Amino acid sequence: MFDKLEDLLHRYEEVLNLLGMPDTASDPNRFRMLSKEESELKPIVEAYKAYKMSQQDIEDSLSLLDSENDEEMREMLKEELSDAKKRNEELTQKLKVLLLPKDPNDDKDVIVEIRAGAGGDESALFAAEIYRMYVHYAEGRNWRTELLNVDEIGIGGMKEVQFMIKGQGAYSVMKYESGVHRVQRVPETESGGRIHTSTISVAVMPQVDDDIDIKIEDKDIRIDVMRASGNGGQCVNTTDSAVRLTHYPTGIVIYSQTEKSQIQNKEKAFNLLKAKLYDLEQQKRHDDEAQLRKSQIGTGDRSEKIRTYNFPQGRVTDHRINLTMYKLDKVMDGDIQEILDACISADQAAKLLKMNQ
Repeated sequence: MFDKLEDLLHRYEEVLNLLGMPDTASDPNRFRMLSKEESELKPIVEAYKAYKMSQQDIEDSLSLLDSENDEEMREMLKEELSDAKKRNEELTQKLKVLLLPKDPNDDKDVIVEIRAGAGGDESALFAAEIYRMYVHYAEGRNWRTELLNVDEIGIGGMKEVQFMIKGQGAYSVMKYESGVHRVQRVPETESGGRIHTSTISVAVMPQVDDDIDIKIEDKDIRIDVMRASGNGGQCVNTTDSAVRLTHYPTGIVIYSQTEKSQIQNKEKAFNLLKAKLYDLEQQKRHDDEAQLRKSQIGTGDRSEKIRTYNFPQGRVTDHRINLTMYKLDKVMDGDIQEILDACISADQAAKLLKMNQ
């Protein structure tokens, strides 16, 4: 590990030198690539430098202890040694985490798809609430959201909704939300006061950039244009601006009508189709590497029930990591960082355990 850290330290210094050269500044693509590499290496290098300092502190304290006879000074040196060792252990663990293989999609924007499942109208209402939860969470992180498509029902629910979240590292965090979300509560439509259980599914897909080659042949696509429909507002107009894409090989159908321009709706539809096709590739890869998938949190089977929202008890439970919190109102308002941090920590711990086996 430390040989690799030394190599990374040398590379970091090399990148800094390259960034300061005039020919680099005159080449935007090269400058952008080096800047990205510098930002990725910086936290590793800073942690490694801090580790080396703590290692030096340990050696200095041991050396002074050997030559010190005063008992009061020895106690103070022992305390400093203990602190340095503790710090050293913490930094060693941090470096192990920083050196874990990085998901190449972690820095990408994401497309989130929420679909109502079991539970009829109650499921659609919950889908709309989860959509708002993610929008509030994104706003709290100064990320931007962009609606791609929504199929609403008259009472304020959503049969399905697709939207984009744009922000640095969005996929690295949001990928843990993929799976089945379950709600337990008394629906507004329930007159007898009985608790119902409904489900929705969430799929989080990385935005497909130019660095990912997803080919869509013209012969594999049918494009239909039509008049937008809905319950009112921006989705209803008098021109044929809505776009429906049908991808023959997979049977995927994309419908986009949130924009007044047919061109913009077509662009959004193709972005969503590319993300879905890439996601299919990713899922196949995960299926082919079943053991790897089992060692990771939240990046596997989309049919996995990951979380329950129990309204009568104000409780949220994440079943993957056995985490239960009694602050449902805050979670539904977008305060999900604690859950996501716990998922990230559990995922890192699982990967570290696998590395050490």
